[in-house]
Amino acid sequence: MYFISTRGGEKVTGAEAIVKGLAENGGLYVPEKFPKISQEEIQAMAEMEYPDRAAFVLGKYLADELGTEYLQESCKKAYATFTGTDPAPLVKIDGNLFILELFHGPTCAFKDMALTVLPYLLKKSAELTGVKEDIMILTATSGDTGKAALEGFRDVKGTKVAVFYPDEGVAKMQRLQMSIQDGENVFVSAVRGNFDDCQRAVKNMFASEELCAKLKEKGVRLSSANSINFGRLAPQIAYYFSAYIDLVTSGQIEYGDKIDFVVPTGNFGDILAGWYAKQMGLPVRKLVCASNRNKVLADFFKKGVYDVKRAFHRTMSPSMDILVSSNLERLVFEVSGRNAKLTAERMQSLQTQKEYFVTEKEQAVLNEEFFAGFASEDDTVEAMYEIFDEYGYAMDTHTGVALAVYEKYKEVLNKDREEGDEDKTPVVVLSTANPYKFPQDVLYALSGNDVKDSFKGIKRLNLLTAMKPPKCLIDLRYRPLRFKGVVDNDFAKMSAEILSFAGGKIIPVPDAKK
Repeated sequence: MYFISTRGGEKVTGAEAIVKGLAENGGLYVPEKFPKISQEEIQAMAEMEYPDRAAFVLGKYLADELGTEYLQESCKKAYATFTGTDPAPLVKIDGNLFILELFHGPTCAFKDMALTVLPYLLKKSAELTGVKEDIMILTATSGDTGKAALEGFRDVKGTKVAVFYPDEGVAKMQRLQMSIQDGENVFVSAVRGNFDDCQRAVKNMFASEELCAKLKEKGVRLSSANSINFGRLAPQIAYYFSAYIDLVTSGQIEYGDKIDFVVPTGNFGDILAGWYAKQMGLPVRKLVCASNRNKVLADFFKKGVYDVKRAFHRTMSPSMDILVSSNLERLVFEVSGRNAKLTAERMQSLQTQKEYFVTEKEQAVLNEEFFAGFASEDDTVEAMYEIFDEYGYAMDTHTGVALAVYEKYKEVLNKDREEGDEDKTPVVVLSTANPYKFPQDVLYALSGNDVKDSFKGIKRLNLLTAMKPPKCLIDLRYRPLRFKGVVDNDFAKMSAEILSFAGGKIIPVPDAKK
């Protein structure tokens, strides 16, 4: 299968798209056409374990190049690092409400669903495309992608991993996870700014011919672990199919019944994977786009204007504290009729004018496919408390945003219905992180207790919920910090850090043997 850029020009193979990460013209790679998965194939997937389901979905895009057996072997190895027997279990809360838990991987966040697989995809793709240089995975993170990328690519031969995150813009546990990272091929730095500043700088590095030339002299080329890389996005499609299949096999729905998905999102990658699943044939009625106070996406779907001329808010759901949602470009490209010229003009307008518009016709298509809403901090706390109070289920703050927006979606669905005739369509809410990654905020939402120390929060949350805290998070308390650097939000200074890292500068692991 071939891939094209949302901004026109080049057409590449899947392996080339994965190695490059971002198109040379700044566009994002999308499949030349969407492969289909038939109802018969969905039924056959019911007999598979999750790794085989994921490999089957990936194979629709990549099997011709990477090989079916390689994809199966890679997925088995990747998901063997998860706890429990199912990497993506579906939990029934009540009636038609289900939660898809995507946080059972090595870093306790949904990014593991893709970033444990991506190293295998990248390794094979590099071989197929004849890449001789080391590949540097350059990533901007709002909290979870960074740690998942660092862990996924740690000490993988032929790779380096560099992560920038916003100083003061991530949760304490997220910062600690990145700051103690082991490995002889990793680099982490905070940036004085927000996630959009980090993401903008990283995109500019990809686009800089001068920087790429200097890196090439050092035997290094750039690629990405952000969801702008199709190799990162593709594995996420699989868990939408898996959730649907689990609903069927548990007798909750019949094959062909439509369901809704509610997705907390900032960079629009997770929910876009659901839309891709729908294009491939998954019976999805509506994708609910849940935002926090940074409600640029909710406003876009409502008004047809993507406008970043607004205040940036730091919230208790920091992985969603984003104003420039990169993956929305892929969706806008599709609803424009795959008009690459228009998409490029809109992205240029976003860069220069801080906004772009879609037509009324395009907006109508978007609203047919999506429902978008946002949750305030109070909305989020209330949703988390009510679910815990009634069902004993604890969730993280991002999932809390999703539950709060789900309640608003439900009100819209049932607005003109008679009592007792409420909408019965099953709803799957994607849960993107373990509650213990945000222990203070979760504890406050569930009990009203406000503690200043994250590890004290873990202890009290454990007493309250009886949920077992992940060992990898508890152990952070006793690990010395390795990466303490903070760099200005300045392209030249950030580039200098990357060139130094590419040249062999490695910050030593504390207490490592000399």
